[in-house]
Amino acid sequence: MMSYFRNSTVNLLNLHYALRVFAHSGGGAFYAAYLYRSGLSAPQTLAALACVFIVRFAFRPLVLPIAVRTGLRPVLVAGVLASALQYLALGSVNGVGVPLYILIVLAAIGDSFYWTAYHAYFAALGDNDARGRQVGAREAIAAVAGMASPLIAGWMLNAYGPQTAFAATAAFLAISAAPLLRTPEVKVARRVPRAFRAARMSLFIFAADGWMAAGWIITWQVALFLTLGENYLAFGGAMALAALAGAGAGLALGAYVDRGRGAAMATAATGFLAVVIALRAGSVGAPALAISANALGALAACLLVPVQMTPVYTIAKSAPCPLRFQLFCEAGWDAGGASGLLFCALLLSLGAPLGAAVAAGMPGAAAIFYLLRRYYGRAARTAVAAANQVL
Repeated sequence: MMSYFRNSTVNLLNLHYALRVFAHSGGGAFYAAYLYRSGLSAPQTLAALACVFIVRFAFRPLVLPIAVRTGLRPVLVAGVLASALQYLALGSVNGVGVPLYILIVLAAIGDSFYWTAYHAYFAALGDNDARGRQVGAREAIAAVAGMASPLIAGWMLNAYGPQTAFAATAAFLAISAAPLLRTPEVKVARRVPRAFRAARMSLFIFAADGWMAAGWIITWQVALFLTLGENYLAFGGAMALAALAGAGAGLALGAYVDRGRGAAMATAATGFLAVVIALRAGSVGAPALAISANALGALAACLLVPVQMTPVYTIAKSAPCPLRFQLFCEAGWDAGGASGLLFCALLLSLGAPLGAAVAAGMPGAAAIFYLLRRYYGRAARTAVAAANQVL
């Protein structure tokens, strides 16, 4: 078990991530549901979230020159605090209007800074020989941290209203920056030749993941909320049950990845994910089945993330510049996520059922399967060749 936690810096990063997930699994779990409840239609809700991903393109280029001057850690902390501000804006949204536009801009700024810096920071400070275990431990800890927060957030939304509930989310997000103050600095070079070439495969993985998330995660939040009668407490309970289901899966799979079984685990994780997407698509309107499909989704995510992010972090650490690498990858995620959400919104505006929009994430799962099998197959052949040379 100690091999999961031997890197003290990664432990601090995982502590930060757990605190962040506690906040994000609370107020963040209701993000799309609240936008819908505030007066937006389902297509408008998805289009508004697509706008967040599109606006990220405008702000992400600012990350690099700031990081060159300050290093990665201040950018990461700034991303945490900016992400908190969006929840203060979320509680004021009342349909299409100025508060919604302010939310889109704040969310785009926070996400642009946070996710770009976080993935680059984690890649630079993690260990390649324990990458799967470290990512698996992160996801397991995050799942445990997210068990109670959806119930708490649902209760606060019912009892005190959106502004108080989302203000609490913002406060916990800000607190999650505290462990980062004890982590080391990572410098970013002013000029790095050919820095983006190493990111090509990871860019496609991120784009496929973004498209997939548009259907099976974001659209699903709206579908589940409607299926449960637009009840915040019922929705929060379903999310809490999902966190419980996923808590231990990441630890087990991460260890298998580090033992050289990545290809088999990629097949298992993406195959299970495809089943879950189909279950979610078919459970819209059936509360008991939808709650089960939601719980299985958390398990699928904990299975997928270690096998998906291990190659991304490993390639990023060996890249000429992890931050530039991640800038490229995050652009891919935004492109996939925005186009997937707009496609789902189009389906709904044309009269398609919510289940069809949830199922639209399936091509992303197929693409991730192909890309991960290709990566782990090459890694296995390289390892065999190296062993033969030693012999």
